[in-house]
Amino acid sequence: MSSSPKKYKATAVSYLNTKPFLYGIFNTEMDQEIDIQLDIPSVCANKLLSGEVDFGLVPVAIIPQLEHPYLISDYCIGTVGAVKTVAIYSDVPLEEVTELYLDFHSRTSVQLAQILLREHWQLAPTLLKAEEGFIDKIKDRRAAVVIGDRCIGLHQKHKYAYDLGTAWLELTGLPFVFATWVSNRPLPSDFVNRFNVAMQAGLDHIPQLVQLLPTPVAEFDLHTYFNKHISYPFDSLKKEALAKFLNYMGSNKMPMVQQGKEMVTLAGENPEEKII
Repeated sequence: MSSSPKKYKATAVSYLNTKPFLYGIFNTEMDQEIDIQLDIPSVCANKLLSGEVDFGLVPVAIIPQLEHPYLISDYCIGTVGAVKTVAIYSDVPLEEVTELYLDFHSRTSVQLAQILLREHWQLAPTLLKAEEGFIDKIKDRRAAVVIGDRCIGLHQKHKYAYDLGTAWLELTGLPFVFATWVSNRPLPSDFVNRFNVAMQAGLDHIPQLVQLLPTPVAEFDLHTYFNKHISYPFDSLKKEALAKFLNYMGSNKMPMVQQGKEMVTLAGENPEEKII
């Protein structure tokens, strides 16, 4: 009796914006090839860094820490302008903030906030390491970077919300990539092709997905969120934006981008590496 084919181990961000990808995986039988675990972004990053998983939808800020990073999919978690679920929340204008909590869920948003403070707003509040419960400590001149589903409804509790996707667009004129599918090695091109088909299938079924998901709060429109605030194709402008973000982080190391059987660097150079 033959054994079942070995599954790839994967990790993915456990937020609302990942649901279309999960829908695609579980409705195209890709779940027969992937053992996927859902985690907060920082845990996704640690699992890929440690080699616990073969690939993952991970915060892009970890890319410089990987010895051989490969971007394996045509899809990502990105935005063109306002993302709605990554922001600085405050009770006073940003220029009056003296202390800023940095959300422990994601390295990318922490790095992005620091870049924007330096390059866009030219502000230098004291940065605080956040722990569970930090959102409840937003008051007076203490603000916080908050990411993910916990942002939903926070604008009702705090007078000011500074969307990091909007601020990045104002600074660079580019979209932003928060997370993308990354592996530590090239994956077989036929698997990557099937995986991309599954991702697109999930996006094609957003109308059906919206009918299945509960609305987080009454005024939060899921259809608008998935179709306007989250931008999923990992296109040329997002690749340019990711390269710029990595440069702002001080990294000269560009990951490889898997395009079928070809490999190119994020900067577009072709090292003539081929895969099966």
